Amino acid sequence: MNLRRRFILYLAIVHAMLAALAWWLLQQNILWLVAIEVVFAASLAVGVAIVTRLSSSLSAVRQSAQMLHDGEFTTRFREIGHPDVDTLIRVYNQMVDGLREERVRLQEQQYFLGQLLAASPAGVIVLEHDGRVASVNPAAERLLQLTAAEAEGRTLGEAQSSLAGSLDLLLPGETSVVPLSNGGRVRGQCATFVERGHARRFYLVEELTEELRQTEKSAYEKLIRMMSHEVNNSVGATRSLLQSSLAYGELLPPARRGELEGALGIAGARLDRLNSFMRGFADVVRMPQPVKQPCDVDQLLDGCVRLIQAQTDPARVTWRSERRSALGTVDLDEAQIEQALLNILKNAVEAIPADGGTVTIRADRGADSSCIEIEDTGPGIPDEARPHLFTPFFTTKQNGQGIGLTMVQEILRRHGFDYALEGPAGGPTRFRIVLGNGPHSRRV
Repeated sequence: MNLRRRFILYLAIVHAMLAALAWWLLQQNILWLVAIEVVFAASLAVGVAIVTRLSSSLSAVRQSAQMLHDGEFTTRFREIGHPDVDTLIRVYNQMVDGLREERVRLQEQQYFLGQLLAASPAGVIVLEHDGRVASVNPAAERLLQLTAAEAEGRTLGEAQSSLAGSLDLLLPGETSVVPLSNGGRVRGQCATFVERGHARRFYLVEELTEELRQTEKSAYEKLIRMMSHEVNNSVGATRSLLQSSLAYGELLPPARRGELEGALGIAGARLDRLNSFMRGFADVVRMPQPVKQPCDVDQLLDGCVRLIQAQTDPARVTWRSERRSALGTVDLDEAQIEQALLNILKNAVEAIPADGGTVTIRADRGADSSCIEIEDTGPGIPDEARPHLFTPFFTTKQNGQGIGLTMVQEILRRHGFDYALEGPAGGPTRFRIVLGNGPHSRRV
């Protein structure tokens, strides 16, 4: 029972008692009855006035409580002239003014934060209290190669992304550089914030690919130029001395002259191999910008495959073709893309073990791009080599130079084509290229 009903019940009981007293006095003396009736009427009038005043005060309190419950902070009350109630109204008005300003400020901050996350080049991944992904910004979608719908509601370990799996291993406060399948690298950092007294994780993912690539490129270009300069100078001077020595050999007896010419021939051949070795490095540095022209990609791919097949032992390597559709014509530099395809095919063949394996060529054409995938059933990519893929001078081959993938990467980047080298340890290994004619090629 609320306060208003209690007060009305109290007045009813008091006036019932006064009515009973009036009936008794009526039996004794009518003058006392008149006096009691006057007191009764005055008391009733005062009681009604007090109840009315109390009801209006309580009504304002009830309305203010309901508006606070509903989150309605735009309505203010006017003072009614009652000192106690007016004090409550002033406090309420000040409180809702502060709450309204705070809500507007939080809404503005939330909108600004949303716009900032949407435009940020760094990826942001926020987890729920249970470790499931609550939200990802567009940059994180691009780096994870997952849409928000595919990532949200799952743990990072459940997401179908190698980057997500690497981030899931980070503890709060840890930072790690994670390699991507296309040779890029990102820096992932795990941190926490407190919400409602509980810590929640979030991850900052920053792409370092271009920055590191430019640093590496500048370093290896400088090294290659210095090496080429020294080698070319030495080779030129040495070849001149060899020619002079060969001329002096005519003065020797025929038997001795044959030995000299044989020795000088071996030295010349070694110089030629050294020249060829350095030319491979120099080609990466001196590579021109691609001159794009319409090219029949099917014909180009077939030519590259036939060339590598001619150099391959058919008993060791089985070739398989899985083409869903013709690739058609794509604007590209035919010579450079041919060089890239030959390197990829050569790597696939060299990965096949001695007891045999299969190289599969897949091709498909979409609305805006053509996709080529070259897969081998070799031993796959070792875990220790995965972070160094596409790194200049890194190779797992005994006599490799470590410039094949570097050259492929440089060619594809200059064309603006997406690519990825993927494969678990144990195989198979897949190199995928997306040859895009549109303004944006599909992401691998």
